[in-house]
Amino acid sequence: MLSMRFDGGKEVVQRILRAYGFTTQKQLHDHLDVGNGTVSTWIKRNYFPGEVVIRCALETGTSLEWLAMGVGDMRPTLAKPTENSINNDTISLKKIRIVGGKLTDAGKWSVDSTLLDDSVSEPAFIEKGNNAWIADMAVTQVSNGRWLLDIDGDVDVYDVARIPGNRLQISGNATKFECSIDDVKGVALVVITFERGS
Repeated sequence: MLSMRFDGGKEVVQRILRAYGFTTQKQLHDHLDVGNGTVSTWIKRNYFPGEVVIRCALETGTSLEWLAMGVGDMRPTLAKPTENSINNDTISLKKIRIVGGKLTDAGKWSVDSTLLDDSVSEPAFIEKGNNAWIADMAVTQVSNGRWLLDIDGDVDVYDVARIPGNRLQISGNATKFECSIDDVKGVALVVITFERGS
């Protein structure tokens, strides 16, 4: 029977911080959207945060074995794919977090390249709390669909429907309203929505 040792506490937290490129526990709290004492509690109780370890591996491309047990290389070198190879090919997207209605740079996010088609010319990973999207930052002319919009200087994700009279019907964040197309600024077109299961 295969035996694996998962060390919790300080060691695993340090590896998670290193994988994300964070220098403080506060940065990790903010990224995970958890309470300020959560990471300290993991350390004090020698707790192994398995869900966070898996999330970190998926978001950063870091070796799961290295994150969980400190074994092997942090980011193993993969064989370089041939020019025509698409299997197991990942791309790195700019990661943007919505904080207080503003866009903040949050590093990079790796994803399987087959998730996106060639029509998405400038993809970015957008995150707000437990919600996440991939949006095309090159598309800013607002039409029907889900959009990252700037409304009076506040940026958020909304569902948009164009209606007669060059107007828009906008819904999201428990609000629904109509406005002129000139009242909002398109920031990016959402092409993929990630929904957390209940």
